[in-house]
Amino acid sequence: MKPRDENKQGHSGGAGGFGVEQEVLDRYAQSAGQFEQSLCCPADGHDPALLKLLPDEIIEKDYGCGNPAPYARPGDTVVDLGSGVGKMCYILAQKVGPEGRVIGVDFNDAMLEVARKYEDEMAERIGYRNVSFRKGRIQDLALDMDKAGRWLAANPIEDVNQLAAFNDYCRTLRREQPMIADGSVDLIVSNCVLNLVETGEKAKLFTEMARVLKPGGRAVISDIVCDEDPTPAILADPKLWSGCISGAFGEDRFLRMFEEAGFHGMEILARGDEPWRIIDGIEFRSMTVRAWRDAPGPCLDRRQAVVFTGPWKQVRDDEGHIYRRGERMAVCDRTYRMLTDPDGPYAAHMIGIEPAEPDPLDEAPAFDCHSGVVRTPGETKGTQSTRPTVQRNAACGPGHCC
Repeated sequence: MKPRDENKQGHSGGAGGFGVEQEVLDRYAQSAGQFEQSLCCPADGHDPALLKLLPDEIIEKDYGCGNPAPYARPGDTVVDLGSGVGKMCYILAQKVGPEGRVIGVDFNDAMLEVARKYEDEMAERIGYRNVSFRKGRIQDLALDMDKAGRWLAANPIEDVNQLAAFNDYCRTLRREQPMIADGSVDLIVSNCVLNLVETGEKAKLFTEMARVLKPGGRAVISDIVCDEDPTPAILADPKLWSGCISGAFGEDRFLRMFEEAGFHGMEILARGDEPWRIIDGIEFRSMTVRAWRDAPGPCLDRRQAVVFTGPWKQVRDDEGHIYRRGERMAVCDRTYRMLTDPDGPYAAHMIGIEPAEPDPLDEAPAFDCHSGVVRTPGETKGTQSTRPTVQRNAACGPGHCC
């Protein structure tokens, strides 16, 4: 049965007449005490074997719209953005194993209280302790709000000078004791939480995800998307903000925000067949996206090539390189490693061709990623010593690639 169109036109409440963050905090604090079925669309697909160790309270008070857990690997360091009562964290703890680590980040004290209440019990049930919960805003993963809160308790703010001192302390915390350090995380997951961040801070949220991921790390995010922009009436409704509607991402915009923050290889892993809700004719549904953190480095020519296997005639990657089906495309060493990584997003569609005698990295010359050349078989086999000069259409699109 398809959801009916819930017409919200004429709903009271004006844009800017409420605080989005406070509305979200209040509603989720209430839902931590009593389950609210309509707060988010139901998520299923969790492995029953991973759920059986979880306390009933955590299972009953969980809210989400997807399941990023299958994409965790043994040994991963994982951050769960908006971890709530800890369900995803305790599932991930079993996925990453004793060598892995799971960090839940949430800003809601009521949710954190439930999650932390079971840390000792879950460590005993699982057989090891690898989960911790931190209070923070997911668009500011450097600021540990527990530490900031302790400073405030000892130094109450009574005038603007004390406010300035607190802001200075927070800047010091971010710089010297970041809650999540730069390049320290293998996997970021989130389940129906990114939409709750105010529109003006969403770009910062994606930048923060990129900051904390290791080169080659990945994000798997389940969230609510919409097929059209929300109407002014929807944006002015506080209940629809806290209900994962007003802050929903446009389907195409969701992926572009990863790209703009420096991710690559974005792909839609799951998309709801039917909308979760329809409001003012706009369809809202769940979507799960995976994106990969770039691994920066110089473009060095080691005489490597890749062949795109198809089925499309040609494709362009997020750096602007174009690959034509069946052609031996010359690439730099960094791009070669990215395209042929068996754990990455491209390897299933690429054949890597190494030269008979690869040039050592410290002797390899710079590679012009804008050259758009094809490797000759002679160069690959070592019977041709010159670098390729056969020109094709530009291998990189507008702007820089590597």
